[in-house]
Amino acid sequence: MAIPITVITGFLGSGKTTLILNLIPQLPQDYKLALLKNEFGDLAIDSQLAESAAISGVQELLNGCICCNLVGQLKDALETLRKDVRPDRIIIETSGSALPTTLVLEINRIIRETGRYSLDGVISVIDVQNWTGYEDTSYTAKIQARYTDLIVFNKWELVDERRYDICLDRVGDLDTDKRPVKSDKGRIEVDVLFGVDNSLARKLEGESDADHHSHDHGSDAHSSEVEVLSCTVVRGDDSQQGCIDLDALLAFLKLAPKDEIYRIKAKLFLDQKPQSSSEEKTLVTQPKSPPEAYLLNWAFGRWTFTQARSGIMTTSDSTAVPALRMTIITARSESRRWKKKLEDGHFLKLTQNHLGGQVDIRQIS
Repeated sequence: MAIPITVITGFLGSGKTTLILNLIPQLPQDYKLALLKNEFGDLAIDSQLAESAAISGVQELLNGCICCNLVGQLKDALETLRKDVRPDRIIIETSGSALPTTLVLEINRIIRETGRYSLDGVISVIDVQNWTGYEDTSYTAKIQARYTDLIVFNKWELVDERRYDICLDRVGDLDTDKRPVKSDKGRIEVDVLFGVDNSLARKLEGESDADHHSHDHGSDAHSSEVEVLSCTVVRGDDSQQGCIDLDALLAFLKLAPKDEIYRIKAKLFLDQKPQSSSEEKTLVTQPKSPPEAYLLNWAFGRWTFTQARSGIMTTSDSTAVPALRMTIITARSESRRWKKKLEDGHFLKLTQNHLGGQVDIRQIS
């Protein structure tokens, strides 16, 4: 029996992972859901969260986009999930810059070649609160909203009626006949997300090669819409574990402008319990020894810290375990300026008890 595939797209920070994690409690206990996760950058964060939420299997395609330079790896990733997990369904969560049209065509090619899968549908998640910002500058965001089988409006509860209507009108201007479905704080009923009519796939397969090319005429613009920084902080004196200065890091998270920085994701060690942006500020606790590992997700001025499961911060050799590994996704032409700011050492540094840290920041795309 063919394994159904559901594709979930949406611009950076729109809430794709939250939508997926909110599906888990709605599934039968013996239902096997597998996740194929694509990330810009070289750091897997959301997949760690997905594994902790009892998804049966996770495959990662990192440091590139699944619809262009990683497209050739899609078949191998699907086959690994099929053999290792034998899932009832596979969800493909794309990077925030993926074009759904080229991805759908590649999935259809794999379906014809193997006969082992079926495309259930493409779902596009729109962040209503920030849509009028990135929709103006991102070709990809418009294509994701236009070529889809279902549009999910996320974070609509955070805006007034006028802003909601503006977003609804802007989406309507994209010549799509899909009526958006509202999420409930990132939750959609499973029956709405699964069993979507895959009209997009049939439409693309029924068009000529020239039509396919016209859909992706902006692929060069799409691939250069974002830039990626990879940041690492380690102790410079020995192989013992370092600890990140939380106050300095929080200053960076509060300062980062959402029109210049789209996403920040990190694995890090802290000697005190951090607070997410939605939590009330409490008194600083006494430093913990040894420090504990956390996962950080930042998007559009809001961030969450999640305590990491044991073992995810280890290395395979004798080198020092990084106190921090971070991926920063910026708007085009912004990475160089932010690289210089971060190299000054005011925001990414070790605590006073762990001096001698080395900060390495590289632009990887």
